[in-house]
Amino acid sequence: MNHFKTYMLLAGLTALFMGAGYLIGGPTGMLIALVFALALNAFSYWNADKIVLRTYGAQEVDESHPEPLIRNYVVDVVAMAAKAGLPRPRVTVIDSDQPNAFATGRDPAHAAVAATTGLLRLLTRDEIRGVMAHELAHVKNRDTLTMTVTATIAGAISALANFAFFFGGSRDEDNRGGLIGAIAIAILAPIAAMLVQMAISRAREYEADRIGAAIGGDPAALARALEKIEAYARGGYVNYDAERNPATAHMFIINPLNGKGADSLFSTHPSTQNRVEALMRLGVGQGTRRATTTVVPPSGGGRNPGPWS
Repeated sequence: MNHFKTYMLLAGLTALFMGAGYLIGGPTGMLIALVFALALNAFSYWNADKIVLRTYGAQEVDESHPEPLIRNYVVDVVAMAAKAGLPRPRVTVIDSDQPNAFATGRDPAHAAVAATTGLLRLLTRDEIRGVMAHELAHVKNRDTLTMTVTATIAGAISALANFAFFFGGSRDEDNRGGLIGAIAIAILAPIAAMLVQMAISRAREYEADRIGAAIGGDPAALARALEKIEAYARGGYVNYDAERNPATAHMFIINPLNGKGADSLFSTHPSTQNRVEALMRLGVGQGTRRATTTVVPPSGGGRNPGPWS
């Protein structure tokens, strides 16, 4: 079913790309957009993970790293990957104060996981394990191809929409949309791309939570981690790279965009509270109890003292 979703996603985003091309340049523009979209799909399949990791400045690390927090992180990811029957993924670290994480790669044999330095500083070891087990669940479910390709193509659609807005206002007869069409595609294409992302991502996150809880063996730890990440993301810990590249937001375990006042209709993530409640039901079924936590991040954000200060 995940492969079917991927193909449908690619078809939907390609259609949006062709529609934008038609409004900009008529039939010729649509044909050019089709050729470009096909090339972009092929390029994204093989290279989108590298693009995303480079976008966030992710650095690969291993068990020889001098920092104990990073060594523990690598050891735990490798152990959980083996437990889940997965090849060893590339393990990377992103220098960002906001605690967050994502997985990428076209298949389990080419997977990479990324955690921010904020995640390693601000969460406990069992909570970090819970987060990374969730990301390994995405790898196991082969969600990472869909997530990574979507990020690349949705970003291209937004760029094309901006091009349409600034250069699509010609009144030539061949330009069927004219200025109105350019404005329409500039507004609607990014929204449509987000809706396509949203349609597949919410159910995917619940499933990754469920399987991640099994891989990590501690649903309560993952639940606590989700609450902490949500609180820090909304409490002033800004992921500046994500703010500059919003098309990648759906890849993270919690929406990294600060988004104060943003309409929840366009959220690519399900409600954190709903996810926590679902994990707690799993924990009760496994005979575990949740430790109550209250997270009060500093309202001004800023760096926490730690090994990367």
